[in-house]
Amino acid sequence: MAVLGYILGAVLIIASIVMIMVIILQEGNQQGIGVVSGGADSFFSKNKARTLDAVLAKVTKWFAALFVAIVLVLNALANFDVI
Repeated sequence: MAVLGYILGAVLIIASIVMIMVIILQEGNQQGIGVVSGGADSFFSKNKARTLDAVLAKVTKWFAALFVAIVLVLNALANFDVI
């Protein structure tokens, strides 16, 4: 059963690296002077659901959920002395 621990550990490392890369690729959420001057209601903010940033946000959520699930499974397996 140690092989299961190695496989889940490798998947955890890959998921964490991909999640870090996706987070770095995302654009910053700067709501500075544009909110005051009305720049927040631009064409780009109205079509945000179709942008690359929205896709990256969805990918980040999926990899974060995968990361948490694998950590919980590894912790449960370690507590029950399976791995």
